[in-house]
Amino acid sequence: MRRLLGLRAGGDLTAGHVRVAADALGVSERTVWRWLAAAQSDETAVAYPGARSRADARFTITPEVRGLLALWKGNVRAVHRELVLRAARQSPPEAPPSLTTLHRAIRRDLTSGERAGLAGGERAARRHDVFLARPRGWRNKVWETDHMQAPVLVDVDGRARRPWITWFTDCATNAITGVAVTPVYPSRESVLAALRSAVLREDPYGPFGGVPEKIRVDRGKDFLSRTVSAAFDLLDVTVEDLPACTPHLKGTVEGLNRAVESMFLAALPGYARQPRPGKRPSRPKDEVLLGFEDFTARLLAWTRWWNTEHRPAPLRGRTPLQAWQDDPTPLRDVAAADLWTFTLEDAGTRTLTTRGIRFKKRDYVGPWMTGQAGLQVRIRFMPHHDHRIEVYHAATGRYLGPADLADQATKEQISAVRRARAARARRLKKDLEAAQRERYAAATQAEPPRRLGALTATQADAELAQSADAGLSQLALPDVVPPAAPPADWRTPASLAALITPAPSGRDSTTTAPDSPDGQAARSTTREDGDAS
Repeated sequence: MRRLLGLRAGGDLTAGHVRVAADALGVSERTVWRWLAAAQSDETAVAYPGARSRADARFTITPEVRGLLALWKGNVRAVHRELVLRAARQSPPEAPPSLTTLHRAIRRDLTSGERAGLAGGERAARRHDVFLARPRGWRNKVWETDHMQAPVLVDVDGRARRPWITWFTDCATNAITGVAVTPVYPSRESVLAALRSAVLREDPYGPFGGVPEKIRVDRGKDFLSRTVSAAFDLLDVTVEDLPACTPHLKGTVEGLNRAVESMFLAALPGYARQPRPGKRPSRPKDEVLLGFEDFTARLLAWTRWWNTEHRPAPLRGRTPLQAWQDDPTPLRDVAAADLWTFTLEDAGTRTLTTRGIRFKKRDYVGPWMTGQAGLQVRIRFMPHHDHRIEVYHAATGRYLGPADLADQATKEQISAVRRARAARARRLKKDLEAAQRERYAAATQAEPPRRLGALTATQADAELAQSADAGLSQLALPDVVPPAAPPADWRTPASLAALITPAPSGRDSTTTAPDSPDGQAARSTTREDGDAS
């Protein structure tokens, strides 16, 4: 390096000298030229070419750079442009780091998770985290539950919908203990139906079931509703409410959500995420969708396959059924009748009348009600199943029987009402969109927004007159003018005396009293001295 510096100082350094030195050192010619430039200002670079002269002189990632990386979504080139502009505004101007230096500092000072988080947020950073595995425990120690919208279009009463799946899974054996399918968005009724199928161990639910010790949920309002919480309390089940946006804390059911799509749903007709030819991922017009009943049957068959034939890796070659049967932990069972009662919503007590039971302004009747009028009963019902209620004795809690909605409309009437409601909703939506639609002129330079839409003077006057008439009718207040003062010989209540208008003094006033009992109007005259005649 000293010889090259001497040649450069004497003006005898050529490209051939640099090429020979680069071949001898195994580096590029550009690197040798950079070392020579650094050696002219630093003696350390002469003895140790390529080494940094000072450890504290290198560029490091500061909080300012972190903020810029988050602002520009991890775009390093955009961050470098921002640093160059900020350095140019300094007085005196500072030398910004080069793009290569910035890349090198980011790779050195930030972990892969931090880089992903600054570019894509917490969810992207979580992919680079390390998570501990919970002990598997024993069967029915912990269950996990979740809703999942199936990415499959299903024919539901002539409309293509994506059904929702609600299921419970056992963390120790990976068994699906209960499942419920809903054509539309699930509710607490879906949770109760899936819970009932999960706890029962009778056919067709199989050997899986019983009452678990704990259930993990993820802050879903359906799982934390009053009715579901009451059912968990009656079953003596502890509910673990996990923080929001923490799918790794219930990995068993989240893994099941991913597995069912890749192992089952992707092969069904109507799969919504299937790659399509062309620019627009539209569904083929001749594609025949599964009916809701067929989809549910296939899903339940796949659930049985998962429990009896599938061998998940954590079970080490065993099926969930084998893992369940190999576990000697005793099970807590609940009778089907008691479980049905526990998973119903309580509506309080009512009196059984000759018209049946009045509930939600409708009458419910049953054949067992004959001769029971006047009995105090307690009502329980499945949420959203308003066609039937379950009736119990208010004092003893004994189950009396079901009661069905009286004068229930036919299917044709219900269909006609639904069509009328849908047409009315479409008309209302169209009217609201027309009223709220506003258009603005396109701008090619910086200027205030210009609203478009012209009205004639006649149209404006007509619309204002219509709104003024409506406003006056709504603003009409009957109490603006207080009532006149009654005659002096009348006994006026204190509450009315504060509202009446006192009679003008200095002159006579005549008031008309209400009709007398004999039907003739009574008339009295009040003079200035207060005497009545």
